[in-house]
Amino acid sequence: MGLDQDIQPVPMRRDVAEVVGGLRATFASGRTRPAEWRIAQLRGIERFVVEREDEIADALAADLGRAAFEAWTLDMSPVRIEAAYVRARLRRWMRRSMRPIPSALMPAVGWVQYEPVGVVLVIGAWNAPMTLALWPLIDAVAAGNCVVLKPSELAPATSRLLARRLPEYVDPDAVVVVEGDGSATQRLLAQGVDHCLYTGGTEVGRKVMAAAAPQLTPVTLEMGGKSPAIVASDADLDVTARRIAWAKLLNAGQVCIAPDYLLVERAVREPLLERLVTTMARFRSAAATPGMRIVNERHFDRLAGQLAATRATVVAGGGVDRSTLTVEPTVLVDPPADDPLMTDEIFGPVLPVLAVDSVDEAIDFVTERPKPLAAYVFTRSKEVRRRVLDEVTAGAIVVNHLIYHASVPQLPFGGVGPSGMGRYRGRDGFVTFSNRKAVLVKPFRPDFRFAYPPYTDRAQAIIRRLL
Repeated sequence: MGLDQDIQPVPMRRDVAEVVGGLRATFASGRTRPAEWRIAQLRGIERFVVEREDEIADALAADLGRAAFEAWTLDMSPVRIEAAYVRARLRRWMRRSMRPIPSALMPAVGWVQYEPVGVVLVIGAWNAPMTLALWPLIDAVAAGNCVVLKPSELAPATSRLLARRLPEYVDPDAVVVVEGDGSATQRLLAQGVDHCLYTGGTEVGRKVMAAAAPQLTPVTLEMGGKSPAIVASDADLDVTARRIAWAKLLNAGQVCIAPDYLLVERAVREPLLERLVTTMARFRSAAATPGMRIVNERHFDRLAGQLAATRATVVAGGGVDRSTLTVEPTVLVDPPADDPLMTDEIFGPVLPVLAVDSVDEAIDFVTERPKPLAAYVFTRSKEVRRRVLDEVTAGAIVVNHLIYHASVPQLPFGGVGPSGMGRYRGRDGFVTFSNRKAVLVKPFRPDFRFAYPPYTDRAQAIIRRLL
């Protein structure tokens, strides 16, 4: 099944004030608060990715050149799993969370009550345009919010599909898709929404945060950075090579948590390189062309420029073709520290490999640089694992594999420092999009007079003993 002919572009400019105003009216009606409404939205999102699988696959192929099975594994199955996971636990999460009260304040009871914040703006990303739009949508509606969903304009077919088809599966008065470029995002933020979640690059993330500041809109920023992978000399090199090659070639390396560079203990660098090159060639043996599709000309030119400027030694790949916007899977060694491939996030099928004399040197290399969204370590040693977990700060760390932490709804997803702020997914996402309201309840009696002024010497003595 192809994209339906009636799916035409939604007008780029919408009256965002009217959109947000309508969502505020829906939220004020109380419609989104009951668990039944929230669960219905989650079921609708599940049905959307199941019933529209072919259309979604076609849109992703048009936007990213993504194969149908990869579209299912990256964009449809993860959304369905997340929605089902949240739906099964939502009623329990919505319950008040009782908290202990100091004895000096007894009798009393206290709890945290989770309530929706209001209207949430979700700004999606182009590299996983379905997943990175619908994952935060799942969390936001689970928390009982209305949502403005702004898909990435760099994935126009997916954006159009969301705008036309998603309202058939969710409450269209509570979830609205607004298409457009960065100016649409700016206009939406100017409305003073109650929370904003942005997924994308650091440069745009700064602009989002600046635009949110005048309205004091809370923001969750999910960005990227240079995620390192450390390979210790005791690692299983065959398994390590397969897993790194798989993660680096996934979506042509256009994944925010893909390994950006390798730090390999010198004793095993050459054998690992041999395995990496062989494995990548085997993984690509059925491909029609040697190159992998890059999303657009701007990103292609960026990658081609980095490869042209590098002073590293290319050991595999390196070819580019602007007519097809493709870059060959590339492995290179020993780029200098100021090489563009080592200063900027690569976001493509290019993998620098650096030799280090020890795990200590690898840890120092990582910790001297901005905190990444993810970090990876391959080792059999519990001591090496412990040191990396304790000494490397990152949004997440995976031992002996890569990327899979994003498939676990029980684990929060997010960055730290320049790679992001805040967390979502699963219960952490429910909490992010909720107001955690503190509640304290006391009876009218007893009501001790010594608790009120004027404080006699005896009253002060009692209060000091109690507190």
